[in-house]
Amino acid sequence: MANKVNTQNFQELVLNSAKPVLVDFYADWCGPCKMLTPVIEQIAAESDAYEVYKLNVDEAPEIAAKYGVMSIPTLIVFKDGKESGKTIGVQSKQTILNLLA
Repeated sequence: MANKVNTQNFQELVLNSAKPVLVDFYADWCGPCKMLTPVIEQIAAESDAYEVYKLNVDEAPEIAAKYGVMSIPTLIVFKDGKESGKTIGVQSKQTILNLLA
């Protein structure tokens, strides 16, 4: 299951991770975000090669702004503390896995 990340633990869990990290920028009221959730959960459950986190943009707007998240859902992959890939909108599972590769 994808765990939640917030302003307090973003640095530690995402930027300092030894593994690639997929962050799902979402909001509870966002319909497309809800459509993407089962895919994100599948990806989170399938491998230990990467970490998967969800970040609620309403609870952490400064992080969303820092990474240029203007519409949701936005998925960003971080490797070695840096952004390495980004998609906006609902994506196929394969597209998301390709980002992590």
